Order: sequence, then C-alpha cells, then structure tokens
Amino acid sequence: MRFKAFDYIVAKKEGEFMNLEERVKQLEFQIQLLFRNTSIDRYFFETNVTKEQYLDILDYMDVIRTKIGAGEEVHHRTFEAEIYNIVPEYNGNYHFCESITQLFAENHDWEEVFPALYGNMPKHGGEIE
Repeated sequence: MRFKAFDYIVAKKEGEFMNLEERVKQLEFQIQLLFRNTSIDRYFFETNVTKEQYLDILDYMDVIRTKIGAGEEVHHRTFEAEIYNIVPEYNGNYHFCESITQLFAENHDWEEVFPALYGNMPKHGGEIE
C-alpha cells in the first residue's frame, strides 16, 4: 500500500515532479513544521505547502496587516486570489485561505487579518453587508 501523502511530496505541480534535492528540502521543511507543532504549522504540513510558498504567504500576511493598519479596505476575494497565485494547488479552495487566516489568529499571529477578511460572514458571527 502506497502512502497517499507521498504523491503530494513528489509532485511539484500538475505534470511536474521534484528532483531529489527539492524533495530533500521539502522533507526538511516539513520536519521543521512538525517540530514547531503549532496548529498553523500542522496545517501547512498536512497541505504540503513548500517553504517558498510558506515564506510568500508570510510576506502577504504582512502586506494585508499593513493595509488594515493604514485603514485600507481589504476583501477576502482579493486575499484568496493572491493565495491561489502563491499556492496554485488550492486554487478555488476558499477553505484553505480562510483556514490560514483563522489558524494564524488562533496562534496570535496576524490576529487582525481573520476578522477583517471573514468576520462579517454569518458563520463567524457577522452579517454580510
């Protein structure tokens, strides 16, 4: 029986495969995620986000935080579109994007981002305007 996650580790993009060096780097990064053992790190491990994608997500979270701090309007659709550019494997999966912001907030990182993007949704106690 083949371990299902193996397919995700080997595949870089649809039709592309990681070379040995890329696979080793990805496995090393996944070990780091496991050792940190926060809910967001476990989520990134489970969704097989690469280190490059991870760092790009962190940078984008900073961009969103800056916009919120400057009083600029932010919208979940714009946020999701950029996350899909960073992690195309999850294109169209808004749960992936929403989970990232929620898990960061639960870990006291970028706490203002989740309510700014998703706080108005009924399932999170808000009302859609």
